[in-house]
Amino acid sequence: MARNTSRALSIAASVAAIGLLAPTATAYAGHRAFTPGLPGAGDRYFPDMGNGGYDAQHYSLGLKYDPGTKAIDATAKITARATQNLSRFDFDFLGPLKISKLTVDGRKASYTRTGAQELVITPDRGVPQGRVFTVDVAYSGVPKSINDPALGLSGWIATHDGAVALSQPFGSATWYPVNDTTHDKATYDFTVTVPNGLKVLANGVPAGERTQGANTTFRWVDRQPTASELVLMAIGHFDVRDTRTATGLRNITAVDPASVPAGDKTAADDFNKATADVIDWEQKLYGRFPFSATGGISVLAPDVGYSLETQTRPVYARRTAGALPSATLLSHELGHQWFGDEVTPYVWQHIWLNEGFATYSEWLYSEQHGGETAQQHFDEAYKSSSTDWSGKVADPGRDHIFDDLVYTRAAMTLHQLRRAIGDTAFFALVKAWPAQHRYGNDTTAEFTAFAQRYTHKDLRPLFQAWLYTAGKPAL
Repeated sequence: MARNTSRALSIAASVAAIGLLAPTATAYAGHRAFTPGLPGAGDRYFPDMGNGGYDAQHYSLGLKYDPGTKAIDATAKITARATQNLSRFDFDFLGPLKISKLTVDGRKASYTRTGAQELVITPDRGVPQGRVFTVDVAYSGVPKSINDPALGLSGWIATHDGAVALSQPFGSATWYPVNDTTHDKATYDFTVTVPNGLKVLANGVPAGERTQGANTTFRWVDRQPTASELVLMAIGHFDVRDTRTATGLRNITAVDPASVPAGDKTAADDFNKATADVIDWEQKLYGRFPFSATGGISVLAPDVGYSLETQTRPVYARRTAGALPSATLLSHELGHQWFGDEVTPYVWQHIWLNEGFATYSEWLYSEQHGGETAQQHFDEAYKSSSTDWSGKVADPGRDHIFDDLVYTRAAMTLHQLRRAIGDTAFFALVKAWPAQHRYGNDTTAEFTAFAQRYTHKDLRPLFQAWLYTAGKPAL
């Protein structure tokens, strides 16, 4: 995500609700004990997020959007594998959307909605550990975005002519039932029906569109594992370009005409080319692009005003019409495709591994394209009175995951690492790290241990000063 903004959700942790759902063993055939999955995934910043007892494998999302009422009529088919003998399990699902039907493996299941965001599902029989099962949910209504005092706006956000889903850190549950934790990635497909004239973009690649009467249905397929906070949905009157970069990577970009100055006839082509140029440059730095396609979306969303690294194609949300995203901003959000998307923090405490690398991508772009060097950026930040030295980069706190601390100081940490190990080792390391953790999750401890093994250097004093200690480190 690009800096200089905040956003998110009101998600009060409900200890009382969790207490009401305390596991109670149930006996089923074969005398196996079946117990409830936990209503949380162990992230102490967001204890209500995610759920235990299963591993989501695939989400098949279908929806019909009505621009007049802003309502959706939707279905979600979730394929998951039980990681314990399950008597019941939860999804995250919040807001006013009403469920009309819910089945597990085709059989009607009972459900309740409780706590901050728990959809508690009890199938008519236990699900044995290791079994793959499917949950089908039909629901409808007008999705509501979430505005958190510390983290800002996220979730399903209405725009002037449609909607855009910007879900970091926890907004996906505003528009579909989900195991909303960074460490339960899954693949996706999307089938979205809208009135003719509107277009739909999502993660991955298009899988066809069909017009019938007054409506058009768009299909998208996302074949690489995706964290829920990176799931994309955008509906609007977009000007779309579908091309290839110089390295042959598919590049699908879209420009909302209302997001650029009136009369700008080249915006869609310019945006597409700029995206291609930056992504091909970053492939030289970080290795082969990890997904089936790249791209980006420029959209007018007056209540948003930030950019987000939604997987395969970031969203650049504009408060008012203006110039297209700069190459520097593109380098930040596209850099996230390796750092944050391909490799994703296990819990939100480790978000500096997203934002530090993305910010350092900006510094490297400047350095390699005639601007200030990374050292000059470092020196300016070190001297600046606005640089945040107040917290610990490796544990910024729930309300500070989008603060300057995890952007600028984290980038400074990477620059200190580069100085300590030299350019050859550093640029080899930033290729090796995502390649060896492809589609997985990471923690600060894993990264620091990896850096030490990779370079055969004792880097503990550097990391202690820059990641684990509050205050301005001495040089």
